[in-house]
Amino acid sequence: MNIRGTLLGAALAMTAACADLDIRVHTDYDPAADFSKYKTYSWIKTPQTGNPLMQERIVQAVDAQLSAKGWRKIAAGPSDVALGVQVTAREQDRVDTFYSGWGGYGHMGMAQSEVIKDTVGTIIVDMFDTRTKQPIWRGTATDTVSDDPQKNTALMQEAMDKLFKGFPPGRSP
Repeated sequence: MNIRGTLLGAALAMTAACADLDIRVHTDYDPAADFSKYKTYSWIKTPQTGNPLMQERIVQAVDAQLSAKGWRKIAAGPSDVALGVQVTAREQDRVDTFYSGWGGYGHMGMAQSEVIKDTVGTIIVDMFDTRTKQPIWRGTATDTVSDDPQKNTALMQEAMDKLFKGFPPGRSP
């Protein structure tokens, strides 16, 4: 393989690596909320994704995360925390540019750009103290989603792991 082919291969590998950026996760919480007092939760809003299978996977993933933290789901009756999850998606343009030819000696070669539409999905988890009706915690996870349900399931699971890593606030991850 010549040097042009080697450089093009390296550039493609770097572009692919950069296109698959980490899931962006943000959390916020009410510092006055005493999370040590919360032991139970109930769902007030389940995610609406257009895919009932993915909706159930998200609910199961949140349930598993909270169960691992020692919280118990209450199907009926009063709970300490009310939980709501939303899912949003938006289209985002990404421009990929590839160069043919070597850029040395004042020659740039030919450039070809392609606009690619990506779907960016966000999962938003909100928690409310059922006694005060005030928000106590919010977590969001955002990344590019694919058309492959298996990839999206793995991505969603990774998002949940990152989202709940330091949960509840004040506890070491």
